[in-house]
Amino acid sequence: MKQILWFRRDLRVTNSALLSKAKDEVMPIFIFDTDILNSLDKEDKRVSFIYKSVLSLKKQLKALGLDLAIFYGKPIEIFSKLKPLGFDEILCSCDFDDYAKKRDEQVDKIITLRRYSDSYIIKPWNALKKDGTPYKVFTPFYKNLSFIWESDALEEFEVNKDLKLITYDYEQVASLESMGFDEVELPSFLNKTAHELIEEFSSKIEDYEEQRDIFYKSATSSLAVHLRFGLISSVEVFNKIKKLKGANIEFFIRELFWREFYNYILFHFPKSEFENFNGLEVSWNQNEEDFERWCEGKTGVPLIDAAMIHFNKTGTMHNRLRMIVSSFLTKNLLIDWKKGERYFASKLLDYDASSNIGSWQWAASTGADSVPYFRIFNPYTQSAKFDKEGLFIKSVIPELKDVDPKLFHKEGALANSLFVDYIKPIVSIELSRKRALEAFKGAKNEKA
Repeated sequence: MKQILWFRRDLRVTNSALLSKAKDEVMPIFIFDTDILNSLDKEDKRVSFIYKSVLSLKKQLKALGLDLAIFYGKPIEIFSKLKPLGFDEILCSCDFDDYAKKRDEQVDKIITLRRYSDSYIIKPWNALKKDGTPYKVFTPFYKNLSFIWESDALEEFEVNKDLKLITYDYEQVASLESMGFDEVELPSFLNKTAHELIEEFSSKIEDYEEQRDIFYKSATSSLAVHLRFGLISSVEVFNKIKKLKGANIEFFIRELFWREFYNYILFHFPKSEFENFNGLEVSWNQNEEDFERWCEGKTGVPLIDAAMIHFNKTGTMHNRLRMIVSSFLTKNLLIDWKKGERYFASKLLDYDASSNIGSWQWAASTGADSVPYFRIFNPYTQSAKFDKEGLFIKSVIPELKDVDPKLFHKEGALANSLFVDYIKPIVSIELSRKRALEAFKGAKNEKA
Protein backbone atom coordinates (compact mmCIF):
# COMPACT_ATOMS: atom_id res chain seq x y z
CA MET A 1 0.00 0.00 0.00
CA LYS A 2 1.37 3.38 -1.07
CA GLN A 3 -0.50 6.43 0.15
CA ILE A 4 -0.24 10.19 -0.17
CA LEU A 5 -1.15 11.99 3.06
CA TRP A 6 -2.49 15.32 1.83
CA PHE A 7 -2.43 17.80 4.70
CA ARG A 8 -4.77 20.73 4.10
CA ARG A 9 -6.69 22.19 7.03
CA ASP A 10 -5.15 19.73 9.51
CA LEU A 11 -1.60 21.01 10.01
CA ARG A 12 -0.80 18.88 13.04
CA VAL A 13 0.48 15.46 14.08
CA THR A 14 -1.75 15.11 17.18
CA ASN A 15 -5.25 13.68 16.78
CA SER A 16 -4.58 13.26 13.06
CA ALA A 17 -6.86 10.95 11.10
CA LEU A 18 -4.27 10.82 8.32
CA LEU A 19 -1.45 9.60 10.55
CA SER A 20 -3.77 7.19 12.32
CA LYS A 21 -5.47 5.61 9.29
CA ALA A 22 -2.39 5.51 7.03
CA LYS A 23 -0.69 2.17 6.34
CA ASP A 24 2.66 0.99 5.06
CA GLU A 25 4.42 3.42 2.70
CA VAL A 26 3.42 7.06 2.88
CA MET A 27 4.29 10.41 1.38
CA PRO A 28 2.99 13.37 3.44
CA ILE A 29 2.47 16.47 1.31
CA PHE A 30 1.19 20.04 1.46
CA ILE A 31 0.19 22.06 -1.60
CA PHE A 32 0.30 25.84 -1.80
CA ASP A 33 -2.68 25.92 -4.14
CA THR A 34 -2.30 28.58 -6.84
CA ASP A 35 -6.04 28.41 -7.55
CA ILE A 36 -6.45 29.97 -4.08
CA LEU A 37 -3.24 31.97 -3.74
CA ASN A 38 -3.59 33.83 -7.04
CA SER A 39 -6.60 35.73 -5.69
CA LEU A 40 -4.84 36.94 -2.54
CA ASP A 41 -2.91 40.12 -1.80
CA LYS A 42 0.87 39.66 -1.61
CA GLU A 43 0.82 40.87 2.02
CA ASP A 44 -1.95 38.49 3.10
CA LYS A 45 -1.17 37.57 6.71
CA ARG A 46 -2.79 34.17 6.34
CA VAL A 47 -0.17 33.05 3.83
CA SER A 48 2.65 33.99 6.20
CA PHE A 49 0.91 32.12 9.02
CA ILE A 50 0.24 29.02 6.91
CA TYR A 51 3.81 29.04 5.59
CA LYS A 52 5.19 29.17 9.11
CA SER A 53 2.77 26.43 10.21
CA VAL A 54 3.65 24.17 7.28
CA LEU A 55 7.36 24.41 8.11
CA SER A 56 6.51 23.57 11.72
CA LEU A 57 4.48 20.55 10.55
CA LYS A 58 7.46 19.39 8.49
CA LYS A 59 9.63 19.55 11.61
CA GLN A 60 7.06 17.63 13.67
CA LEU A 61 6.76 14.93 11.02
CA LYS A 62 10.54 14.56 10.92
CA ALA A 63 10.47 13.90 14.66
CA LEU A 64 8.18 10.95 13.87
CA GLY A 65 10.59 9.61 11.26
CA LEU A 66 8.56 11.06 8.39
CA ASP A 67 8.78 14.28 6.36
CA LEU A 68 6.66 16.67 4.31
CA ALA A 69 6.92 17.32 0.58
CA ILE A 70 5.85 20.91 -0.08
CA PHE A 71 4.46 21.79 -3.52
CA TYR A 72 3.38 25.01 -5.20
CA GLY A 73 0.87 24.86 -8.06
CA LYS A 74 -2.48 23.43 -9.11
CA PRO A 75 -3.47 20.24 -7.25
CA ILE A 76 -4.63 18.43 -10.40
CA GLU A 77 -1.29 19.10 -12.11
CA ILE A 78 0.73 18.02 -9.07
CA PHE A 79 -1.20 14.77 -8.63
CA SER A 80 -0.96 14.05 -12.34
CA LYS A 81 2.84 14.17 -11.96
CA LEU A 82 2.73 11.97 -8.83
CA LYS A 83 0.41 9.34 -10.33
CA PRO A 84 3.19 7.44 -12.20
CA LEU A 85 4.88 6.76 -8.84
CA GLY A 86 2.22 4.13 -8.23
CA PHE A 87 0.17 5.49 -5.34
CA ASP A 88 -2.93 3.53 -4.35
CA GLU A 89 -4.82 6.42 -2.77
CA ILE A 90 -4.75 9.87 -1.21
CA LEU A 91 -5.81 10.40 2.40
CA CYS A 92 -7.11 13.86 3.32
CA SER A 93 -9.59 15.72 5.53
CA CYS A 94 -13.05 16.75 4.32
CA ASP A 95 -13.92 20.20 3.03
CA PHE A 96 -17.48 21.10 2.08
CA ASP A 97 -17.28 24.47 0.33
CA ASP A 98 -17.92 24.60 -3.40
CA TYR A 99 -14.31 25.07 -4.53
CA ALA A 100 -13.03 22.27 -2.32
CA LYS A 101 -15.63 19.79 -3.52
CA LYS A 102 -14.95 20.52 -7.20
CA ARG A 103 -11.18 20.30 -6.59
CA ASP A 104 -11.56 16.95 -4.83
CA GLU A 105 -13.75 15.56 -7.60
CA GLN A 106 -11.02 16.39 -10.13
CA VAL A 107 -8.25 14.91 -7.99
CA ASP A 108 -10.27 11.75 -7.30
CA LYS A 109 -10.27 11.03 -11.03
CA ILE A 110 -6.45 11.00 -10.99
CA ILE A 111 -5.78 9.10 -7.74
CA THR A 112 -8.53 7.75 -5.47
CA LEU A 113 -9.32 10.09 -2.55
CA ARG A 114 -10.20 8.78 0.90
CA ARG A 115 -11.56 11.57 3.08
CA TYR A 116 -11.91 11.88 6.85
CA SER A 117 -14.00 14.33 8.85
CA ASP A 118 -11.46 15.30 11.49
CA SER A 119 -11.66 19.09 11.28
CA TYR A 120 -14.85 18.99 13.36
CA ILE A 121 -16.25 17.02 16.28
CA ILE A 122 -19.24 15.52 14.49
CA LYS A 123 -19.72 13.91 11.13
CA PRO A 124 -22.49 16.05 9.63
CA TRP A 125 -24.14 13.15 7.81
CA ASN A 126 -24.81 11.40 11.13
CA ALA A 127 -26.54 14.09 13.24
CA LEU A 128 -30.06 13.90 11.80
CA LYS A 129 -33.59 14.21 13.14
CA LYS A 130 -35.68 11.09 13.74
CA ASP A 131 -37.24 11.46 10.30
CA GLY A 132 -33.79 11.41 8.69
CA THR A 133 -33.76 15.10 7.74
CA PRO A 134 -31.14 17.62 8.90
CA TYR A 135 -31.74 20.16 11.65
CA LYS A 136 -32.18 23.79 10.66
CA VAL A 137 -32.25 25.29 14.16
CA PHE A 138 -29.27 25.30 16.48
CA THR A 139 -30.87 24.51 19.86
CA PRO A 140 -32.49 21.17 18.92
CA PHE A 141 -29.35 20.31 16.94
CA TYR A 142 -27.24 20.98 20.03
CA LYS A 143 -29.58 19.14 22.43
CA ASN A 144 -29.56 16.10 20.16
CA LEU A 145 -25.79 15.98 20.61
CA SER A 146 -25.92 16.04 24.43
CA PHE A 147 -24.27 12.61 24.54
CA ILE A 148 -21.21 14.30 23.03
CA TRP A 149 -21.00 17.60 24.90
CA GLU A 150 -21.87 15.99 28.22
CA SER A 151 -18.90 13.64 27.84
CA ASP A 152 -15.80 14.25 29.93
CA ALA A 153 -13.56 13.49 26.96
CA LEU A 154 -13.75 12.42 23.33
CA GLU A 155 -11.56 9.76 21.74
CA GLU A 156 -8.53 11.04 19.86
CA PHE A 157 -6.60 9.44 17.00
CA GLU A 158 -3.24 7.86 17.70
CA VAL A 159 -0.33 7.91 15.26
CA ASN A 160 0.43 4.66 13.45
CA LYS A 161 4.08 4.16 14.36
CA ASP A 162 4.69 1.56 11.64
CA LEU A 163 4.62 3.96 8.70
CA LYS A 164 7.46 3.98 6.18
CA LEU A 165 8.45 7.17 4.40
CA ILE A 166 8.58 6.94 0.60
CA THR A 167 11.83 8.14 -0.94
CA TYR A 168 11.41 11.58 -2.50
CA ASP A 169 13.10 14.97 -2.65
CA TYR A 170 11.68 16.51 0.52
CA GLU A 171 14.24 19.31 0.71
CA GLN A 172 12.87 21.45 -2.11
CA VAL A 173 10.70 24.14 -0.49
CA ALA A 174 9.50 27.25 -2.32
CA SER A 175 10.04 30.52 -0.48
CA LEU A 176 7.24 32.98 0.21
CA GLU A 177 8.92 35.43 -2.14
CA SER A 178 9.08 32.92 -5.00
CA MET A 179 5.33 32.38 -4.58
CA GLY A 180 4.76 36.13 -4.86
CA PHE A 181 4.14 36.93 -1.19
CA ASP A 182 5.83 39.14 1.38
CA GLU A 183 6.62 37.84 4.83
CA VAL A 184 4.54 40.01 7.13
CA GLU A 185 4.45 40.52 10.87
CA LEU A 186 1.72 38.50 12.53
CA PRO A 187 -0.47 39.51 15.48
CA SER A 188 1.22 38.44 18.70
CA PHE A 189 -1.35 35.74 19.50
CA LEU A 190 -0.42 33.90 16.29
CA ASN A 191 3.11 33.49 17.56
CA LYS A 192 1.74 31.34 20.37
CA THR A 193 0.77 27.69 20.07
CA ALA A 194 -2.82 26.60 20.53
CA HIS A 195 -1.82 24.92 23.77
CA GLU A 196 -0.32 28.16 25.08
CA LEU A 197 -3.51 30.02 24.17
CA ILE A 198 -5.63 27.45 26.00
CA GLU A 199 -3.38 27.79 29.03
CA GLU A 200 -3.90 31.57 28.99
CA PHE A 201 -7.63 31.18 28.43
CA SER A 202 -7.95 28.81 31.40
CA SER A 203 -7.51 31.75 33.77
CA LYS A 204 -10.24 33.73 31.96
CA ILE A 205 -12.87 31.10 31.28
CA GLU A 206 -14.83 31.69 34.50
CA ASP A 207 -15.54 35.22 33.29
CA TYR A 208 -15.99 34.22 29.64
CA GLU A 209 -19.78 34.44 29.45
CA GLU A 210 -19.82 37.87 31.07
CA GLN A 211 -16.70 39.38 29.48
CA ARG A 212 -16.74 37.96 25.94
CA ASP A 213 -18.96 40.75 24.55
CA ILE A 214 -16.72 43.56 25.75
CA PHE A 215 -14.71 44.22 22.64
CA TYR A 216 -11.88 46.24 24.16
CA LYS A 217 -10.98 43.32 26.42
CA SER A 218 -9.07 40.16 25.56
CA ALA A 219 -11.61 37.78 27.05
CA THR A 220 -11.88 35.15 24.30
CA SER A 221 -9.77 32.09 23.54
CA SER A 222 -8.13 33.44 20.33
CA LEU A 223 -8.18 29.85 19.00
CA ALA A 224 -10.19 30.44 15.82
CA VAL A 225 -7.20 30.71 13.46
CA HIS A 226 -5.55 27.63 14.95
CA LEU A 227 -8.80 25.70 14.60
CA ARG A 228 -9.32 26.92 11.04
CA PHE A 229 -5.98 25.60 9.84
CA GLY A 230 -6.01 22.58 12.11
CA LEU A 231 -3.00 23.29 14.28
CA ILE A 232 -5.23 21.84 16.94
CA SER A 233 -8.39 19.82 16.39
CA SER A 234 -11.79 20.74 17.79
CA VAL A 235 -11.74 17.42 19.67
CA GLU A 236 -8.48 18.38 21.38
CA VAL A 237 -9.90 21.79 22.29
CA PHE A 238 -13.03 20.12 23.68
CA ASN A 239 -10.98 17.71 25.79
CA LYS A 240 -8.65 20.38 27.15
CA ILE A 241 -11.50 22.74 28.05
CA LYS A 242 -13.45 19.93 29.70
CA LYS A 243 -10.49 19.22 31.99
CA LEU A 244 -10.64 22.77 33.33
CA LYS A 245 -14.04 22.18 34.96
CA GLY A 246 -16.03 25.17 36.24
CA ALA A 247 -19.40 26.80 35.69
CA ASN A 248 -18.63 28.42 32.35
CA ILE A 249 -17.21 25.37 30.60
CA GLU A 250 -20.48 24.45 28.93
CA PHE A 251 -21.03 28.01 27.70
CA PHE A 252 -17.74 27.86 25.79
CA ILE A 253 -18.47 24.32 24.54
CA ARG A 254 -21.82 25.55 23.22
CA GLU A 255 -20.01 28.25 21.25
CA LEU A 256 -17.71 25.56 19.84
CA PHE A 257 -20.79 23.73 18.58
CA TRP A 258 -21.99 26.79 16.64
CA ARG A 259 -18.93 26.13 14.48
CA GLU A 260 -20.15 22.55 14.09
CA PHE A 261 -23.65 23.74 13.23
CA TYR A 262 -22.54 26.04 10.41
CA ASN A 263 -20.38 23.30 8.89
CA TYR A 264 -23.37 20.96 9.20
CA ILE A 265 -25.64 23.45 7.40
CA LEU A 266 -23.16 23.94 4.54
CA PHE A 267 -22.83 20.18 4.13
CA HIS A 268 -26.59 19.55 3.95
CA PHE A 269 -27.49 22.78 2.13
CA PRO A 270 -24.58 23.56 -0.21
CA LYS A 271 -26.60 26.16 -2.12
CA SER A 272 -26.55 28.34 1.00
CA GLU A 273 -23.01 29.34 -0.03
CA PHE A 274 -24.55 31.35 -2.88
CA GLU A 275 -28.24 31.77 -2.06
CA ASN A 276 -30.45 32.94 0.79
CA PHE A 277 -30.99 29.83 2.90
CA ASN A 278 -34.63 30.66 3.69
CA GLY A 279 -35.48 31.64 0.12
CA LEU A 280 -36.30 35.27 0.84
CA GLU A 281 -36.07 37.59 -2.14
CA VAL A 282 -34.83 40.88 -0.72
CA SER A 283 -34.55 44.03 -2.83
CA TRP A 284 -30.99 44.90 -1.86
CA ASN A 285 -29.43 48.35 -2.16
CA GLN A 286 -27.08 48.38 -5.17
CA ASN A 287 -25.25 51.62 -4.22
CA GLU A 288 -21.57 50.73 -4.60
CA GLU A 289 -20.41 53.87 -2.80
CA ASP A 290 -22.30 52.82 0.34
CA PHE A 291 -20.54 49.46 0.26
CA GLU A 292 -17.10 50.99 -0.27
CA ARG A 293 -17.58 53.39 2.62
CA TRP A 294 -18.50 50.46 4.84
CA CYS A 295 -15.41 48.55 3.69
CA GLU A 296 -13.11 51.50 4.33
CA GLY A 297 -14.60 52.45 7.69
CA LYS A 298 -15.96 55.78 6.47
CA THR A 299 -19.61 55.49 7.43
CA GLY A 300 -19.62 58.31 9.97
CA VAL A 301 -20.65 55.86 12.70
CA PRO A 302 -17.68 55.70 15.13
CA LEU A 303 -18.04 52.07 16.20
CA ILE A 304 -18.60 50.76 12.65
CA ASP A 305 -15.65 52.79 11.35
CA ALA A 306 -13.32 51.67 14.14
CA ALA A 307 -14.29 48.03 13.68
CA MET A 308 -13.67 48.10 9.92
CA ILE A 309 -10.42 50.09 10.15
CA HIS A 310 -9.12 47.64 12.74
CA PHE A 311 -10.26 44.72 10.59
CA ASN A 312 -8.57 46.05 7.46
CA LYS A 313 -5.33 46.49 9.38
CA THR A 314 -5.26 43.26 11.39
CA GLY A 315 -7.58 40.75 9.72
CA THR A 316 -9.29 40.23 13.08
CA MET A 317 -12.62 41.32 14.49
CA HIS A 318 -14.29 40.65 17.83
CA ASN A 319 -17.38 38.45 17.47
CA ARG A 320 -19.84 41.08 18.74
CA LEU A 321 -18.33 43.62 16.39
CA ARG A 322 -18.83 41.16 13.53
CA MET A 323 -22.52 41.01 14.40
CA ILE A 324 -22.80 44.80 14.63
CA VAL A 325 -21.01 45.61 11.34
CA SER A 326 -22.85 42.86 9.45
CA SER A 327 -26.19 44.05 10.81
CA PHE A 328 -25.30 47.59 9.76
CA LEU A 329 -24.40 46.47 6.23
CA THR A 330 -27.38 44.19 5.63
CA LYS A 331 -30.07 46.14 7.50
CA ASN A 332 -29.09 49.82 7.79
CA LEU A 333 -27.42 49.94 4.37
CA LEU A 334 -29.60 47.11 3.02
CA ILE A 335 -26.68 45.63 1.08
CA ASP A 336 -26.60 41.95 0.13
CA TRP A 337 -24.88 39.81 2.76
CA LYS A 338 -22.92 38.03 0.01
CA LYS A 339 -20.88 41.19 -0.64
CA GLY A 340 -19.96 41.45 3.03
CA GLU A 341 -19.19 37.74 3.20
CA ARG A 342 -16.81 38.00 0.25
CA TYR A 343 -15.09 41.03 1.74
CA PHE A 344 -14.56 39.24 5.04
CA ALA A 345 -13.31 36.19 3.14
CA SER A 346 -10.63 38.33 1.52
CA LYS A 347 -9.14 39.49 4.83
CA LEU A 348 -10.33 37.46 7.81
CA LEU A 349 -7.44 35.57 9.41
CA ASP A 350 -9.73 32.83 10.70
CA TYR A 351 -11.81 32.72 7.53
CA ASP A 352 -13.74 29.49 7.35
CA ALA A 353 -16.31 29.25 4.57
CA SER A 354 -19.07 27.57 6.58
CA SER A 355 -18.78 29.82 9.64
CA ASN A 356 -18.46 33.00 7.59
CA ILE A 357 -21.42 32.15 5.36
CA GLY A 358 -23.53 31.00 8.29
CA SER A 359 -22.75 34.07 10.39
CA TRP A 360 -23.49 36.49 7.56
CA GLN A 361 -26.78 34.77 6.75
CA TRP A 362 -27.62 34.84 10.46
CA ALA A 363 -27.07 38.61 10.61
CA ALA A 364 -28.97 39.19 7.37
CA SER A 365 -31.99 37.18 8.62
CA THR A 366 -31.75 34.96 5.56
CA GLY A 367 -30.04 31.92 7.09
CA ALA A 368 -30.58 28.87 9.29
CA ASP A 369 -31.79 29.83 12.78
CA SER A 370 -31.04 33.44 11.90
CA VAL A 371 -31.83 36.55 13.89
CA PRO A 372 -35.43 37.76 13.27
CA TYR A 373 -35.50 40.39 10.53
CA PHE A 374 -36.85 43.01 12.93
CA ARG A 375 -33.88 42.64 15.29
CA ILE A 376 -31.42 45.26 14.08
CA PHE A 377 -28.35 46.20 16.10
CA ASN A 378 -28.10 49.90 16.93
CA PRO A 379 -24.34 50.65 16.79
CA TYR A 380 -24.69 53.61 19.15
CA THR A 381 -26.43 51.71 21.93
CA GLN A 382 -24.04 48.79 21.38
CA SER A 383 -20.98 51.00 21.88
CA ALA A 384 -22.57 52.59 24.97
CA LYS A 385 -23.35 49.18 26.45
CA PHE A 386 -20.10 47.38 25.71
CA ASP A 387 -17.54 50.21 25.59
CA LYS A 388 -18.92 53.12 27.61
CA GLU A 389 -15.54 54.89 27.76
CA GLY A 390 -14.91 54.41 24.04
CA LEU A 391 -11.62 52.64 24.66
CA PHE A 392 -11.79 50.54 21.50
CA ILE A 393 -12.75 53.45 19.24
CA LYS A 394 -9.99 55.65 20.69
CA SER A 395 -7.39 52.91 20.29
CA VAL A 396 -8.19 52.57 16.58
CA ILE A 397 -8.88 56.17 15.52
CA PRO A 398 -6.11 58.38 17.02
CA GLU A 399 -7.84 61.66 16.14
CA LEU A 400 -10.65 60.71 18.52
CA LYS A 401 -8.47 59.83 21.50
CA ASP A 402 -9.25 63.07 23.37
CA VAL A 403 -12.95 63.18 22.49
CA ASP A 404 -15.65 62.84 25.15
CA PRO A 405 -16.82 59.20 24.69
CA LYS A 406 -20.44 60.29 25.11
CA LEU A 407 -20.22 61.64 21.56
CA PHE A 408 -19.57 58.10 20.28
CA HIS A 409 -22.89 56.86 21.59
CA LYS A 410 -25.20 59.53 20.17
CA GLU A 411 -26.09 59.56 16.49
CA GLY A 412 -24.44 62.40 14.57
CA ALA A 413 -22.88 63.90 17.70
CA LEU A 414 -19.33 63.82 16.31
CA ALA A 415 -20.29 65.38 12.99
CA ASN A 416 -22.14 68.18 14.79
CA SER A 417 -19.37 68.92 17.27
CA LEU A 418 -17.45 72.18 16.88
CA PHE A 419 -14.32 70.53 18.24
CA VAL A 420 -14.13 67.45 16.03
CA ASP A 421 -13.91 67.16 12.25
CA TYR A 422 -15.76 63.94 11.54
CA ILE A 423 -17.83 62.80 8.57
CA LYS A 424 -21.61 62.78 8.78
CA PRO A 425 -23.31 59.40 9.22
CA ILE A 426 -24.02 57.69 5.92
CA VAL A 427 -27.59 56.86 6.99
CA SER A 428 -30.10 57.66 9.70
CA ILE A 429 -30.40 54.71 12.04
CA GLU A 430 -34.15 55.22 12.50
CA LEU A 431 -34.97 55.76 8.83
CA SER A 432 -32.71 52.96 7.61
CA ARG A 433 -34.27 50.62 10.17
CA LYS A 434 -37.73 51.43 8.83
CA ARG A 435 -36.50 50.85 5.27
CA ALA A 436 -35.11 47.44 6.24
CA LEU A 437 -38.32 46.40 7.98
CA GLU A 438 -40.36 47.33 4.92
CA ALA A 439 -37.97 45.50 2.59
CA PHE A 440 -38.03 42.31 4.67
CA LYS A 441 -41.78 42.42 5.18
CA GLY A 442 -42.12 42.66 1.42
CA ALA A 443 -39.73 39.75 0.98
CA LYS A 444 -41.74 37.59 3.38
CA ASN A 445 -44.95 38.42 1.56
CA GLU A 446 -43.41 37.35 -1.75
CA LYS A 447 -42.78 33.87 -0.35
CA ALA A 448 -46.09 33.57 1.49
